[in-house]
Amino acid sequence: MSNILLMSQPGGNPMTTFLPLILIMVVFYFFMIYPQVKKNKAQKKFRETLDKGVKIVTIGGIHGKITDVNDSYFIIESEGTKLRIDRTAVSMESSQAMNAPKKEEKKQLEIK
Repeated sequence: MSNILLMSQPGGNPMTTFLPLILIMVVFYFFMIYPQVKKNKAQKKFRETLDKGVKIVTIGGIHGKITDVNDSYFIIESEGTKLRIDRTAVSMESSQAMNAPKKEEKKQLEIK
């Protein structure tokens, strides 16, 4: 009965039965879990470095400039309106793209 549960050959090593399952778990970790953990750490570091005067984009698509910084939220100004935005609502990719120098500016910086 135990041979049926382990699906192994009589007298065979039960470790060979679990080896493919272990390999699948390792591959799953390195292709799915590890990159997400790495991205979350980068987002947390980005949000901690934001300061007054930085232009940001929220996950909801609101564009604004940070006017006040608190532990858990920012106060941003968008078209004359002040909004309180939670730190977790800032989009890292969109904010970095908006603050990145334009291609023309990069060329000018390279020339100098």
